[in-house]
Amino acid sequence: MLQDSFGRRFYYLRLSVTDICNFRCNYCLPDGYQCGQSSARENPLSVVEVGTVVGAFASLGTEKVRLTGGEPSLRKDLEQLIETVKSVDGIGRVAITTNGYRLPMEIDAWQRAGLDQLNVSIDSLDPQQFRAITGHDKLDTILCGIDRALALGIPTKVNAVLLREHNFAEFNHFLEWIRVTPVSLRFIELMRTGDNRDFFASNHVAGSDIEKLLLRTGWEQVVRPRDAGPAKEYAHPDYAGRIGLIMPYSKDFCVSCNRLRMSAQGALHLCLFAEQGIDLRDAIGGGDHQALAEQIRAAVCGKNASHQLASGFTGATRNLAMLGG
Repeated sequence: MLQDSFGRRFYYLRLSVTDICNFRCNYCLPDGYQCGQSSARENPLSVVEVGTVVGAFASLGTEKVRLTGGEPSLRKDLEQLIETVKSVDGIGRVAITTNGYRLPMEIDAWQRAGLDQLNVSIDSLDPQQFRAITGHDKLDTILCGIDRALALGIPTKVNAVLLREHNFAEFNHFLEWIRVTPVSLRFIELMRTGDNRDFFASNHVAGSDIEKLLLRTGWEQVVRPRDAGPAKEYAHPDYAGRIGLIMPYSKDFCVSCNRLRMSAQGALHLCLFAEQGIDLRDAIGGGDHQALAEQIRAAVCGKNASHQLASGFTGATRNLAMLGG
């Protein structure tokens, strides 16, 4: 079992398959993805290399893999990636996080390839506000894709980054949507990164304020499975959907950490806000997942007790597209 020096066990791998994103979200890539920022970004892990990575983590007890980006659907071989991850012995759940722009066209194929769970980013349910945040007029397309995913029986979560000046006033609109829509709506605290200092200062909203409101209005916290992400999830008998809160600035957020991250170029990140990743590309290219597993095990012993976001330290994370948030 993969365990760090603080006794935390890691059942969950977030595996980026590309840094590239085609959206221009104001809190992440307001100027869009800049081509040529790094030659390494043009050489993401291949399908075979992804198989080696997942095989190594599975041998160490990892049970869930989430494919992230950037935008993973920009990979033309995404179906193969899903199939490869799903075929690894010990992996019980394969998930993907997407901006959803190709969802109606691709979700059936992703399910056939082995997808178990879907996360879609929707930061506003108002078409004009959605376009202002993302730079794209795609809300209706994405909502149609979610309807199709639900019709296929795929458990679906919707991510919304809390933004004081852009979507915070829509909280009740979101609530009315999940009254009849069986998704888990996760409100995510805006996180400071290397590129968004001023934006963070004017838009950060504490998730604890929403938590207090939920508890006052009949929502109850539900138990998380051991391979779940960091959200505290709440249910209400009058709502078809649930609410999750991801609050990285809350006290003891890191105590229950159960996830590690691999960049699209094969760097192991012990934390989203670590000072740097650990380059494992040569070991991955060797194809020996057991040898890779030993390197991963040794590296995890050096994982820190907590990030330092509250002190303004963002590590090497310039934007969230680098590692999928």
